[in-house]
Parts: sequence; C-alpha cells; structure tokens
Amino acid sequence: VQLVESGGGLVQPGGSLRLSCAASGSILSIYAMGWYRQAPGNERELVARIINGGRTNYADSVKGRFTISRDIAKNTTYLQMNSLKPEDTAVYYCAADGGLGRTWGQGTQVTVSS
Repeated sequence: VQLVESGGGLVQPGGSLRLSCAASGSILSIYAMGWYRQAPGNERELVARIINGGRTNYADSVKGRFTISRDIAKNTTYLQMNSLKPEDTAVYYCAADGGLGRTWGQGTQVTVSS
C-alpha cells in the first residue's frame, strides 16, 4: 500500500482545512484508515480512525471539530478540520492498517497561526 497526503497549509485560528489521503497498491487488504499527528517534541498521536463498515473514533481534543471520512470508490480518506486551534499545529500523517501491518504516508504540515 502506498499513501499520499495533501491539503496541509497555514490557516488562521478558527479556520478550516481538509486533508486528503490517496491510497494505491494492495488496497483490498486495508481494514482501517487513520490520521495521526506529531508536533515538535511530542510523540505521534491518534487524531481519528475509521474502520471498514464506518465506525469511527476520535481523540478527545478534536471531537466535534474534526471529521474523518472515506470515499471507497476514490480510494481516498479525508480529514475535515474545523475550528482549528494553534495547538492543532503538527505534521499530520495518514496510516493504513492492513494484512501486513501499518503503512504510513509522508506527512503534511498543518500550521494554525495568526
């Protein structure tokens, strides 16, 4: 599985961004997709995850603000981020969980600043 993220950038507090993660390769083996983030000096943490069938889970810090979704036909997973805060600043990584383990994307920078 190969993953390519896009959609990061600089946004003001209170603004919105949508991240995309396009998957290719052995996509039939994927049973879950997730978004993780890592800020400088911090460990990588789960932001949101969606399992085949549509069940989702979110970090408490993003509940009500972020939404993960998946377009199976386009092999793409999205993370809609609203009401962004400076503490959301991080490199965001897409991850696919499949039969051979977890595959990571290259990451995309999200910076929330005025």
